[in-house]
Amino acid sequence: MNRLTLGSIDMYQRWLSPLKGFRCAHAALFGGESCSAAVRRLVSEQGLLGGRGEIAARFQTCRQAYGHLAAARTSGGGVQGVCCCGPVPIPFRCG
Repeated sequence: MNRLTLGSIDMYQRWLSPLKGFRCAHAALFGGESCSAAVRRLVSEQGLLGGRGEIAARFQTCRQAYGHLAAARTSGGGVQGVCCCGPVPIPFRCG
């Protein structure tokens, strides 16, 4: 299960992530590693089941970060759209 998860993350990072043109909301707001990189690290270190609590917490924090970015968007912060990939809405800019 861990190998399948890591392979899926690798495919996402290689093929889908470059197309959306923006990092996850957590990385956009706080900097540091993206959610896919954080989850990949957690699965590598702890396994999918062992890291499930930290993975869920990361996605929750990313959802909260998205809320902050969405609020900035309504006040002219420059975010122009959202790409929903799994449980995490990902804002992006065009141009």
